[in-house]
Amino acid sequence: MATKSAPAPAQDHLGHSMKPRQLTMMGLGSAIGAGLFLGSGAGVQAAGPAVLISYLVAGTLIILVMWALGEMAAANPNSGAFSVYAERALGRTAGATIGWLWWLQLVVVIAAEALGAAGLLFSVWPVVPVWALALAFMVVFTGINLAGVRNFGEFEFWFAILKVAAIVLFLAVGAALLLGLLPDTASPGLANIVGDFAPQGLGGIAAALFVVIFAFGGTEIVSVAAAETEDPEHSVGRAIRTVVWRILVFYIGSVFVIAAVLPATSEALASPFAGVLDAAGIPGAATAITLVAVVALLSALNANLYGASRMVYSLAGRGEAPRFLTRLSGASVPMLAVGVSVAFGFIATVLELLFPEKILPALFQLVGSTCLVVWGSALVSQLVLRRRADRDGTPLPLRMKGFPVLTVVGLALLGVIFAVGFSAESSRVQLFGTFALIAGIAAACAVAARVVRRAPGPAGNRTGR
Repeated sequence: MATKSAPAPAQDHLGHSMKPRQLTMMGLGSAIGAGLFLGSGAGVQAAGPAVLISYLVAGTLIILVMWALGEMAAANPNSGAFSVYAERALGRTAGATIGWLWWLQLVVVIAAEALGAAGLLFSVWPVVPVWALALAFMVVFTGINLAGVRNFGEFEFWFAILKVAAIVLFLAVGAALLLGLLPDTASPGLANIVGDFAPQGLGGIAAALFVVIFAFGGTEIVSVAAAETEDPEHSVGRAIRTVVWRILVFYIGSVFVIAAVLPATSEALASPFAGVLDAAGIPGAATAITLVAVVALLSALNANLYGASRMVYSLAGRGEAPRFLTRLSGASVPMLAVGVSVAFGFIATVLELLFPEKILPALFQLVGSTCLVVWGSALVSQLVLRRRADRDGTPLPLRMKGFPVLTVVGLALLGVIFAVGFSAESSRVQLFGTFALIAGIAAACAVAARVVRRAPGPAGNRTGR
């Protein structure tokens, strides 16, 4: 992509100490969170075993999106990632809108993850109150993010290792249960799978699709982290290839075990991993999987705080946010960008504790569909920038195969998901809220760009693309 000739300001001052193994595990760990450990049961309830079709569709989409992002990130590793690519493909306002939209989603999710992890831990260790645990988590992970990208990457690496180990163990226990290898435990076989594969028909599959798609959210953070990775041109490609197939194996494998062991009407689907382990006669299953879910939420909090700070740092470097947010610490960390990102999380956490179940649901109603918009912008940007690079003869270190057919297929799948979302009342409200938020951000960015262009100094000399 013809993007290296105009790097964003201040980008070269970030460190490059993240290891390729950390980048790979970050991408894997960011997609393996509470959506899988606790939320996969909702998909089974909606579609029965046919939820596997929903996962295959969503999995295909995320593979295409990651390939597109990988191509752009290898050519132009930038902490603004898809925001920068959207700017260069679609214009300044589009890039700024995508960046602020993603940042807002992350800071809301940071608060939700702190509260969620605190609530889960309190359920098995009712000693420290939820509000104190949530604030402690926020303080600890702010400190980790301020300590430098190498320390952040190492924490995220080991968090991801724990989650992957839990899933591998779960798959081993599930396989033993289904094959009748566990003593004193009858195997359910495949009766639940073949008996009533799609109890709700195509409607159930469609409904589950909109639930499933959000479980893959977060994987795109790999493209953000590429800017601080050693040898990004090669490490990004390796991370993308590793992440996509492992996500499919872990997700499809886990959901297959859950659907085979627990019928769609089972109350155990409220905590599906614990339900399977209970069916296998594993003592302490509920407590164990709850602690794994706590780790999953804290891992996501860690990664999302990193992603939010780097995105707003990139926006500031491009004149789309206050310039002081580009200030770096001695560890090459955008400390003020971290502080601004976590401050919103602290405020939202306190408000949610003061007004339970009112603040965060309202915010999620606005930002819940953000990942779909970001993925769509990534596919459109790759379509434009790849054509531009091919026309100009610009060499690319990583090229998405099957272009442009596979990019168009990804956009078509997104179109189907949006159609499904607008057909259901609950998701329709969420989508309208997200689009209203996008319109508001775009209008604010357009006005800000005019003000900046009229202002004296270097920022005012910038021209839109």
